[in-house]
Amino acid sequence: MEAALSWEPGALNVVFGVPDEVSRQVLGSPIPKKMSFTGSIPVGKHLQKLAADTLKRCTMELGGHSPVFVFDDADIDKALDVTFGFKFRNAGQVCISPTRFFVQDKVYKSFVEGFTERTKGITVGNGLDDGVTMGPLIDARRLPVMEDFVSDARDHGATVTTGGERVGNQGFFYAPTVLADVPDAARIMSEEPFGPVAPMTPFNTFDEVVERANSLPFGLASYVFTSNGGQAAKIERALETGLVGVNHPMVATPETPFGGVNESGYGSEGGIEGLDAFLRTKFVTEVNV
Repeated sequence: MEAALSWEPGALNVVFGVPDEVSRQVLGSPIPKKMSFTGSIPVGKHLQKLAADTLKRCTMELGGHSPVFVFDDADIDKALDVTFGFKFRNAGQVCISPTRFFVQDKVYKSFVEGFTERTKGITVGNGLDDGVTMGPLIDARRLPVMEDFVSDARDHGATVTTGGERVGNQGFFYAPTVLADVPDAARIMSEEPFGPVAPMTPFNTFDEVVERANSLPFGLASYVFTSNGGQAAKIERALETGLVGVNHPMVATPETPFGGVNESGYGSEGGIEGLDAFLRTKFVTEVNV
């Protein structure tokens, strides 16, 4: 029995070429009415300028730098299990990967130790090999980026508790890395690493950590671990991010809106909000004659 599928001509087109030339041609045409882009902030801003000439509607899912908040009343073992697995998923190359770990003073030492021990158990290699739990970076140019982040953090006084180096001399493998006592002045605290490096830093008060987290222009995802419902509600309102996960990392599902604020973009992918962005409102009124 053949599947009953039908496609309108031109419903899906895949275009190959020089990215900027393709973008200028497609976005300069009056035929497309909507652009949805996932990528870097500089490219997103460039495409938005091109789309402005024909007033195309845009949805922008750009860069992020997702903070994780671990309060001293949290279930630390659960927070460790959740954030560890989520951090090194796809070698940290996920737009909503946890990238800044703020841990309250009282539990900071034990959290760093627990995270480090779990990280040491990761096996890096070819994902087709048995026992491998983390694969490579996307290409060779990402290796020196990781090295620069780690070197800069060390120069600012951070400590590498595990990792911090390339794995082998073939492929694009970088060891899952934990950095402790990373000051806000280190580059990795203000630039998205997009790799398997987890910077840890302690905090003392609620107001202090919210101010530090909101100091960057990004606002995609954030994660909060606390057993205090009132505290969770308070930080949910205070954070300038489009997505907040409390005691879990699942902030992206097909039926819910997905998107950021500030320089992380605007609009939503997923949910009814994502569909609305592709629709145009038309109000029709008639009078019977």
